[in-house]
Amino acid sequence: MIDSPSGSANGTVQGTARETAPGKTSGTGAPSRRTSEATPYVDLTRAEWSALRDKTPLPLTAEEVERLQGLGDVIDLDEVRDIYLPLSRLLNLYVQATSGLRGALNTFLGERGEQRGTPFVIGVAGSVAVGKSTVARLLQALLARWPEHPRVERITTDGFLYPMEELKARGLMSRKGFPESYDRRALTRFVADIKAGKEEVTAPVYSHLIYDRVPDEQLVVRRPDILIVEGLNVLQPALPGKDGRTRVGLADYFDFSVYVDARPEDIEGWYLNRFRKLRQTAFQNPDSYFQRYTQVSEEEALEYARTMWRTINRVNLLENVAPTRGRATLVVRKGPDHKVQRLSLRKL
Repeated sequence: MIDSPSGSANGTVQGTARETAPGKTSGTGAPSRRTSEATPYVDLTRAEWSALRDKTPLPLTAEEVERLQGLGDVIDLDEVRDIYLPLSRLLNLYVQATSGLRGALNTFLGERGEQRGTPFVIGVAGSVAVGKSTVARLLQALLARWPEHPRVERITTDGFLYPMEELKARGLMSRKGFPESYDRRALTRFVADIKAGKEEVTAPVYSHLIYDRVPDEQLVVRRPDILIVEGLNVLQPALPGKDGRTRVGLADYFDFSVYVDARPEDIEGWYLNRFRKLRQTAFQNPDSYFQRYTQVSEEEALEYARTMWRTINRVNLLENVAPTRGRATLVVRKGPDHKVQRLSLRKL
C-alpha cells in the first residue's frame, strides 16, 4: 500500500427500515440490498439514521471538524450532525449498557470479588483512502464530550506493521498492508492488555513520513474509558495455530465495530486525489519516503499510484478487507461524493 499521511492536523429504530446483509456484494463490489431474505442487520437510509440522534447537541465547531478530517475527505457539520452524532449517542448507550451488565456480573459473583470496569473497545475498519481515520478521529472527539467517558484514546494498527528491514527480509514490501505484514500477535496482546485493565500499555509508533516504525518511540495508553482501534484488517478472524487450534483474534476484544464501505471504483478516485495532494504537500519534505515522486511529472507519479492501487491496495481490499465487512456491528456506506448514504446496524 501507499501508506501515506492522512493529511489531518491531527434504541428504537424509526422510519421504514429495510434489512440487508453487508456481507453480500453485487458485481460492482457494493453491498447487495435484496430485501427478500432475513439478515442480522437493519438497513437505514441517511435520513432514518439522522433522526436517531434525538436531541444530542453538536459539540464540535466547523474549525474543529476541518482539523479532524483527512486529506481528500469531505466532512462538514451536516455530515457530523447527521451521521456521527447518532453514532456517538448509540455508542454512549452501549457503554452504559456494558456498565449495567458489569453490575449484574458483580451481583452474580457476590463475595468472589467485584469486577473492576475495563475499557470499552471500538474497532474501525475499511480500505486505504476510504476515510476510516477521519471516522476514528471524529468518534474520539465526540465520545470524549460525553461525561460518562471523557478519556478516549485512539491507536492505528500502522505501529504494528513489521519494521521495513523485516518486511524486506520476509519479502513482504509489496504486501505492506496485507494481514501478514503486521505483527498480529503483538497487536492482539496490546488490545488484550487494555481490555484486561492494565494500568499502562505501550504500542510502537509509525511515521508516514519515513514509511516505517520510529525507533525507540512508544505510545503509552493508561486505562482509557474507551479505546478506538483503527486499521485495514482489524476485523480479520484469528488464524489457527500451528497445532490447528483456533486462537483468540483482535476483533474478539471489540465491544463494537464499524466498517467504512464504498465502491472500489470510488475509493480508487479518492486514493489518486489524495496522492495528488500529498505530492504537493507532505511528499515535498526532503525526509519523505515518497519525495522522489515530486521529481517526476505528475502523470508519471499518478501512473505509479494507479499501479500501486491495482496491484496492492485493490487486491488487499477485495481479498482481505471487504470480506470482513459482515463481521462489523455497523456498516457505514459512502457514495461517490464521500457522503454517507446508508447504514446497516447489526441486530441484538
